[in-house]
Amino acid sequence: MNNPFHTCHNSRIAGCDFAIYPMTDQFVDVITTALKEVDTSKVWVKTTDVGTCVRGKITHVFDVTKALFLHAAQTGYHVVFSGTYSIGCPGDSDGDVFLAEDDRRLNEAESKKIKQEVAGKFSLYPLGGGDYMNLIYDQIEAMKKQNIRVSSIHYATRLDGDGKDVFNGLEQVFVNMEHSGSSHTVMTTTISANSPSKKDVNSDD
Repeated sequence: MNNPFHTCHNSRIAGCDFAIYPMTDQFVDVITTALKEVDTSKVWVKTTDVGTCVRGKITHVFDVTKALFLHAAQTGYHVVFSGTYSIGCPGDSDGDVFLAEDDRRLNEAESKKIKQEVAGKFSLYPLGGGDYMNLIYDQIEAMKKQNIRVSSIHYATRLDGDGKDVFNGLEQVFVNMEHSGSSHTVMTTTISANSPSKKDVNSDD
């Protein structure tokens, strides 16, 4: 008997399921304005009552998610981005047409103009391989070579720095995992800007 949950199409389309939370009663305006400012024409997009999913080439998935967060964060409100990036998911096929897009990033020029200090964390899950801990450690070391402050926290790795650098570092980690031959890579991240309660990154409380 065939299992409907394991119909693998071997798709290399990347995706991110995410939500942006502006901590203000003006949250609708913050989100809708960011959506108007960001060009999503090179990704497949679907929004539901629990989040938004964008899918396409890795470069465009990160281009769009980075731009949406930075545009929302530059309002000065406390804004949190929570997302799960994935590539190689069995059964992933809808939207593969976007893999034919070229690599020119539609939002990079505007994103570069936004300077925004952020704090974040990420966890990396290279599925389908046995030596996954060494792969994870290698990517954490690679992240340290970026202009990002990297520190250890429980169940994740903390990142502090400019928002552009943090998203660029996350993208490079994701690309490196794809090039390593991981059959299915998942990366979760939470990124916060303008928090009123900045925490000492060296605190273990």
